[in-house]
Amino acid sequence: AMVAAVKGYRVVLVMPDDMTLERRFILRSLGAELLLTPAGEGMAGAVRAAQELIEKTSGAFMPQQFENPANPEIHRQTTAQEILKATRGRLNAFVAGIGTGGTITGVAEILKKELSEILIVGVEPASSPVLTEDRPGRHMIQGIGANFVPEVLNRRVIDRILAVPDRDAFLTARSLAQQEGLLLGVSAGAAAFGALQIARELGPGKRVAVILPDTGERYSSLEPYFEFEEGRRGCTRARERAAAHA
Repeated sequence: AMVAAVKGYRVVLVMPDDMTLERRFILRSLGAELLLTPAGEGMAGAVRAAQELIEKTSGAFMPQQFENPANPEIHRQTTAQEILKATRGRLNAFVAGIGTGGTITGVAEILKKELSEILIVGVEPASSPVLTEDRPGRHMIQGIGANFVPEVLNRRVIDRILAVPDRDAFLTARSLAQQEGLLLGVSAGAAAFGALQIARELGPGKRVAVILPDTGERYSSLEPYFEFEEGRRGCTRARERAAAHA
């Protein structure tokens, strides 16, 4: 949307209708037109709708981030090189959420070449464990978990995939804001949750790099949902404790 605004292009963005209001507001403010698809169809439904729009729109172009080889390539050229430079090659594990698959593929392919012993860990939503269980589902960790296996994803360079619950992703994102001053999105919370798990497993003296990809300003409207879920769990636990003492 930013590029289209500068270049004077018409841009139509297609996304599931459960994407946050903040995200929609930002994109519309930049002049983008939004086409919302049923949330139950997931990202696959949005991709289908975009392809249908392309077929009937003369002169249209779709970057198709799930299939475009330029996606992982830019991470080979930039993100991976930045990580190697920043860590001076002293790195034991790399963790990233899997959305399009571009980041983890591009970075991991370079890190595997340079650091033969490195552990590469992907993160996906526990409510939609497509990569670990071939079971798509609805989830609240926007930005990862496309509900299908992206074409650009190179699973051969991934050693482990962790399935992170929605609640743990949200609570970790909240902790990063309140304890570290990092206002990040839910997908960043999921990645951080996974990185913390790997760090505990590896033990002291090991170094773990994690990608925290999004700002929390786009997700504040999700907070009531998670607070409701947390309250409901609290009530359930209270009832269980009461029943145990009855």
